Amino acid sequence: MPSLLLIEDEETLAKNTALYMERYGWSVVIAPSAEDALLNLGDVAPDVVLLDFNLPGMNGLEALSRIRQRNPHARVVMLTGHANIQLAIDAMKAGSSDFLSKPVVLAELRRVLDKMVGAAPAPAMPVAPVAPASGSLDMLIGESSEMRELKSRVRRVVKVNTLDGGPPPAILIGGETGSGKELVARACHFESARRDGPFIELNCAAIPDHLLESELFGYERGAFTDARERKIGLIEAADGGTLFLDEIGEANLTIQAKLLKVLEDQRFRRLGSVREQRVDLRIIAATNQNLDNSVKEGRFRADLLYRLRVINFMIPPLRERGSDIGLLAARFLEQMGRRYGKETLTLTGDAIDALQKYEWPGNVRELRNVIEQTVLLATGPMVDAHALSLPHAAALQSVAGTHAGTNGDMGLAAAEIDLIRRALENTGWNITRAAVVLGVSRDTLRYRMEKHGLQKDNFMGRTFVCAKAVHLPH
Repeated sequence: MPSLLLIEDEETLAKNTALYMERYGWSVVIAPSAEDALLNLGDVAPDVVLLDFNLPGMNGLEALSRIRQRNPHARVVMLTGHANIQLAIDAMKAGSSDFLSKPVVLAELRRVLDKMVGAAPAPAMPVAPVAPASGSLDMLIGESSEMRELKSRVRRVVKVNTLDGGPPPAILIGGETGSGKELVARACHFESARRDGPFIELNCAAIPDHLLESELFGYERGAFTDARERKIGLIEAADGGTLFLDEIGEANLTIQAKLLKVLEDQRFRRLGSVREQRVDLRIIAATNQNLDNSVKEGRFRADLLYRLRVINFMIPPLRERGSDIGLLAARFLEQMGRRYGKETLTLTGDAIDALQKYEWPGNVRELRNVIEQTVLLATGPMVDAHALSLPHAAALQSVAGTHAGTNGDMGLAAAEIDLIRRALENTGWNITRAAVVLGVSRDTLRYRMEKHGLQKDNFMGRTFVCAKAVHLPH
């Protein structure tokens, strides 16, 4: 199995490249900086080094020189998003075996690397391909009726292919933040006939509007002031595979209009180009917004929504998945135990009960973070409810116990309202500071306030029964 050391600081690009090359028999190690790569170069001993030029700290040319000093026979491919002739000449003089511009078409990259190690080109459609573990339906953990139905629908839908050569139907995935939309998108790709093509993902909320268009569609040389060389966009890079657009509700109306054309006839045009190009890709979009409301408010095109929602998956929030919380917690406990050398940890019954009673406003992502923190702080093999790093759990139990002992009519919900009220009053209704006082995230506090209908005006003139004062930390 040939090995590749990928020195790349763009996490999404590195992950997509590694996933693609591993599918074709390569062993890939990712280093986010040249310093990290040089530190582990002796242990990795790669067949090929794929080196980005623009890196934090030491740049690609300096790293290339260091690599060649340690191994004069190292095969290095330089990769850059701002290619020019002088840089290519400097790279070749420093010992680079090849020079590619970003974003590179993954199929072309594979051909270059296979040729470099003398490997036979992999077939376009390998016989009996195996979907990577990171993208299969097995990663969707859960036996609740909601999750069983979701996995069943994914299996049925993604196996369907068009017979007339038309574009594959788009998929829209809805659900709260942290519920697992990316895992569903990956399953839709790797369980389909496109599993051997690239899976390219882009978070539309993470890139400014003026850059999002060029990232998606690419541009020709001279298209604008800084366009010194042609750049391939992510739509073109996803040819033959899947383009996953997370947070699609954040895309502006101009981008939406262009995406609609890609969805309708699988054609696009680079910025500055007069020629349309055809691509073969499936678009999967995800959002935590209500796009119907966005349409009414004029922030999202109705025609694009209808085109995206040919297939629609809604992921249930974690609080509605019942026993799945325990299954996920056990899986995360096992994973984190291996990571931190605490593989003997076990959740007690009261710990699982506490996890299932919590509302989980951050969904699966919050559960994973809670379990990781719990593992880090664990002092013994048994993890009980008191050992869980649940936000504000201890404070709520303390207040509930105080009120329950002195006022039988005051339940847990009333105690929580009273605790939140006093935290907000003590901080002048500054939600960020109140969240710090309560030991919860700002999003969690907002969720609890919305749940109980707590607003500043609601407290004017209201009387709260408190049997005993509880002193909040400052």
